[in-house]
Formats: sequence, C-alpha cells, structure tokens
Amino acid sequence: MFDRHQGVRVAGLDLVTPDGQGVRWALNLLHGAVLTDRVYGPRLMLEVCRACAAEDQSIFLYGSTAATLERLSANLRDRVPGLTVAGSEPSRFATTTADEQLEIAAQISASGASVLFVGLGCPRQEVFCFEYRDLVAMPCLAVGAAFDYHAGRVREPPPWVQRNGLHGLYRAAQEPRRLWKRFLLLPPAFCALVAGQRLGLGRFVTPTVEPPPIRHA
Repeated sequence: MFDRHQGVRVAGLDLVTPDGQGVRWALNLLHGAVLTDRVYGPRLMLEVCRACAAEDQSIFLYGSTAATLERLSANLRDRVPGLTVAGSEPSRFATTTADEQLEIAAQISASGASVLFVGLGCPRQEVFCFEYRDLVAMPCLAVGAAFDYHAGRVREPPPWVQRNGLHGLYRAAQEPRRLWKRFLLLPPAFCALVAGQRLGLGRFVTPTVEPPPIRHA
C-alpha cells in the first residue's frame, strides 16, 4: 500500500508513466490524455535492453532473489544478443540503514552500468528509485513484475488479458496467497477515487514536504 508521503516520492521522479490499463483509462477520462496504450514494464525493460545492446551500454539488476536474478540475466542475454549485464544484487527484503544504502549505491556505481533496473514490487521499487536518485549516476527504472516474467518464474498474462485490464486478476489467480488482498481491495478503492474526482467531489494535491527516508532494499 502507498504511504501518505508516496505522492511526494512519485512526483519527485523524473518520469512517471501509466503502467496499468486502469491508470491509462483514468488519465483519458479525467484529463483527456488520449493515451492509446500503457507503458508496460516488461516490454519497456526489453526495449531498453535492446537499446543498451545496440549502443554498447550495460545494465544492472536490483531486486528479487539470487536465483531469479541468475535466470533473468541468462534469459535477457538470450533474448537480447550483445547485452551486457554488468552486475546484479538481490533484495535484502528489509529497510536498510544509511550506511547500507551508501554501500548498495557504491556497488551499483562501481559496476559501470549505464541503466539500473529495479524489481522490488510496488511501492517499494518507486521508493527505492526516489531514495537513490542522487546516489547513482544512471537512470533507475522500476519495472514491476518484469523480473519474474523474464526469468520465467511467473507466467506472463496473454495479450487479451492485458488489453482488457485483467492483468491484476490474472496475477492474483497465480499467486493468491501473496496478492489476493492487493487486487481485491485496491481496484474498488481506485475506481471510487476516480469517480469522486470525475464528479468534482475531491481533488489530489501533492504534498510539498520532503518525506522521511525509507530505505527499502
């Protein structure tokens, strides 16, 4: 779940894209965005990897487990010939100290990678990118479930499921014990908030106060 400071963290990122169909539909409804598709994390990851391989740039993978990262690295190299994975580091599944944060940032920077992919799940990966934005001199991309999909650990939803906004339901069916609460409670709450904003019953104002650090890793 998002904490009360999440709006500041998201607003503090350089680029925020609609990764879900529901968000795309809401932007079209509320703001006339005329978006024809979402920015799908797994596809974004592959496209950036292809661009890195073409430009002889390397990537770093942060998050998930060591076993998943090993399979992910191998699969990415197979799918993107010429791609260099400069390094990877599994999640610590904990809130790190300031010294540990600097240690992680130094390890990522020392790899020489040009792009950092983060797969910690929402909202931990967004918090990570916000907290590390000034510590690593490279783009930091939060790519959702892309690590699990490209590693072959979780089956990716078919296109028709994705087009019709059923991605969350599909994922919940795959991992019900871990995801049932997220996809049972959040969609109705999201729809209620969008409806309220559409009817003029409320509006969102991003806080301007710098949030306290949450060093997820």
